[in-house]
Amino acid sequence: MRAVVLVGGFGTRLRPLTFSAPKPMLPIGNRPMIARLVDRLGRGGVTEVVLALGFKPEPFMEAFPDGRCGDVKLTYAVEPEPLDTGGAIAFAAREAGIDDTFVVANGDVMTDLDVGALVAAHRGYGAEATVHLISVDDPSAFGVATLGEGNVISDFVEKPAPGTEPSNLINAGTYVFEPSVIDRIAPGDRVSIERATFPAIAQAGGLYGHATDDYWIDAGVPHLYRAANLDLLGDKRLHDRCDAIADGATVAESATITNSIVGPGSVVGDRATVVDSVLLEGSVVGRSANVERSLVMGIVGSTAHVADAMVGADGIVAGGDSLVDASVPDPAQV
Repeated sequence: MRAVVLVGGFGTRLRPLTFSAPKPMLPIGNRPMIARLVDRLGRGGVTEVVLALGFKPEPFMEAFPDGRCGDVKLTYAVEPEPLDTGGAIAFAAREAGIDDTFVVANGDVMTDLDVGALVAAHRGYGAEATVHLISVDDPSAFGVATLGEGNVISDFVEKPAPGTEPSNLINAGTYVFEPSVIDRIAPGDRVSIERATFPAIAQAGGLYGHATDDYWIDAGVPHLYRAANLDLLGDKRLHDRCDAIADGATVAESATITNSIVGPGSVVGDRATVVDSVLLEGSVVGRSANVERSLVMGIVGSTAHVADAMVGADGIVAGGDSLVDASVPDPAQV
């Protein structure tokens, strides 16, 4: 089975981290986000993934030079212009010659969903499209489904106004499609799968939902990207784990690391404290510095204080300085 994975976004919400790497190449537990996603698809029976890109595929090709991620083949479809989610899916599927049932996944969703079970449910329903659904407390920021008898989605509303949501079941970003879904989208058309295609399929009676209570997180925003990393330290995930301190990291004996990940090549100095944070590959935290609830790619100088912040690959927090609820470099100034 083949899958299309949407990885064409610019990662604006994770700037400045995405100044130096595409969002799907950012690590989750010291492995690229896209690699963990492809692993999950592979466990569900996917043998080939088509990465639907909005810009150059070179960073992905460099990361996977043999065109494979584990046992899964990787190919690339680069949009000639932005086509929105539906247009991007249709373009990638046509480029790859997909003509059978296939899986679609958003590239920044981390979940323990059993993709094989989703495919089996789709086939059991006789659906044109099946959407993985998750229950959340505040569904207004997502696509919201009304699930009826037999798991038919009778209504699908993208980002309804707070208080008008028809349910608390949201689009969790993994789908199974028949090729007829692609036929609904004309080549080259800019189409939202959520705002246009799903409502049309629902109206025709072919849209179904598969609701689960699996682990699920949208890793495309800073605090949730940090959580997606730290969740790999315990037993929260079914398949994914990572060590708190990676091989190749250097951590002083007097440093304190609490509920944090220290990536390969990172250095943590004497008496430094790192709490609820992710130090990405090659980052530096100086002597007696304090890092809390933050994401660090660059350098935090000695005795500096960093909290609720992001430090990009070119970012430097000078010794003794404080960075709170901010980012360096400042995305607004770059």
